Amino acid sequence: MQEPVRVSVVALDPVLEAGTRSALEGCPEVRPVSVEQRPDVTVVVVDRVADPVLDLVRRTRASEHRPEVVLVAAELAPAEALHAIATGARGLLRRRETDGPRLAHAVLAAAGGDCAVPPDLLDGLLEHRAEGAASHVPDAWGAAGLSDRERAVLRLVADGRETSEIADELCYSVRTVTTVLHNVTQRFRLKNRAHAVAYALRAGLL
Repeated sequence: MQEPVRVSVVALDPVLEAGTRSALEGCPEVRPVSVEQRPDVTVVVVDRVADPVLDLVRRTRASEHRPEVVLVAAELAPAEALHAIATGARGLLRRRETDGPRLAHAVLAAAGGDCAVPPDLLDGLLEHRAEGAASHVPDAWGAAGLSDRERAVLRLVADGRETSEIADELCYSVRTVTTVLHNVTQRFRLKNRAHAVAYALRAGLL
């Protein structure tokens, strides 16, 4: 018999944390544990997907045992979902739609390497990408808060170009290119230019 998936719950509200753990305890395929017990999956319960939440997702994924993350939020728009996925969330759920079986399904999917996203939210993500193909409609990069200049620079970084080559290609100064990359990494709390490209690739934006 397969061992249950070990899952921990993190929430700023102790009541939400207790309620989420209680919901999971009724599902035999998963076993709630503490963060110190090396969970396979961590469920993060929040109100909105803001920078501190994205930082929490990154820290959780970067911890020694690297658990998968399922993010449960009260509000979850497509642009926020893109950020969450890019920072390492494997599952996304809205709190009002989440019960024990649905949360357990997302946890099991994350543990198995799959990604669980509400169908309407998935449609929204696909629409963002489809809109990016039309020049007269803002694309997913725009939804993520990137300008045309930032997008152009990151695409050339993804192609392996050096800073001076990017400057020549786009007719910018080297300082301008450096500033653009610095602004992107600071805004999205990324470590460096390679992390910026990885962020874009994981979110399906490049």
